[in-house]
Amino acid sequence: MTTIRINPDSCIKCGKCTKVCPANIFEQEEKGYPITICKPEICIVCGHCLDVCPTGSIKHSEISADKVHPINYENMPSADQLMELIHARRSNRTMKGAPVPTDKLEKIVEAGRYAPTARNTRQVTITVINDPEKLKQVQEFTINTFGDMVKKLENPFVKLFMKATHPEYYDFIPAFYGMKKAYENGKDPILRNSSAIIAFTTPTDDFGEKDSNLAYQNASLMAQALGVSQVYLGFVSTAYAKGNQKRIKEILGVEGDIHALMGLGIPTMKYTNYTER
Repeated sequence: MTTIRINPDSCIKCGKCTKVCPANIFEQEEKGYPITICKPEICIVCGHCLDVCPTGSIKHSEISADKVHPINYENMPSADQLMELIHARRSNRTMKGAPVPTDKLEKIVEAGRYAPTARNTRQVTITVINDPEKLKQVQEFTINTFGDMVKKLENPFVKLFMKATHPEYYDFIPAFYGMKKAYENGKDPILRNSSAIIAFTTPTDDFGEKDSNLAYQNASLMAQALGVSQVYLGFVSTAYAKGNQKRIKEILGVEGDIHALMGLGIPTMKYTNYTER
């Protein structure tokens, strides 16, 4: 059972914990009065109280003191620096195929883990796949899944109905054949020579997709800051949604729902400009 205690000798009764607690566990009758704890069992273990307390007076049974770290605001990027990073972030598909250093992968994953999640469930699992054989299997799975989809669309009976109801599906068919030809000629139109894939997964949950998208954005910005190319693997994601989901999960070694897939690699070049949007 969660227990939360306040050291009355060091607490300065500032009331900050009462303002930031999403579960309203901390109560204060008036400013300057002692802080009291109400229903600690509904705590979502977000750590807001520990992170806002200026005197370290709060003790939490689920979060040890060694997990609470001071923030050095002098290390924070300026607003202009952050905006420059955001302007520079692009889907850089010019990748060498060379491995992304392990320390950079770890930082990208850590950035994703620190994204906020609904109800502080922290349910997002971020999995790195960088085995060349598995990456090859992902390519083959994607090509084959799209091939099956196109084959169905080109069936005369299916085409009669789908052409009338979803004509936009047929706009993709020439692109698929171009993609397939490029793949057969040794190019990589699926992963764009990514040397690693990051999969964002959760158990089945209403907020799983939203939580994964927040984690993806954190990881994407960290990749940009580290000079690592990142691309959203839309073809693979679509193949997952339309194909044999069990098979792609086996290849990637993941469980639960796959909500996003990011390709990572070492860029062959850098963008020197950004275009206004």
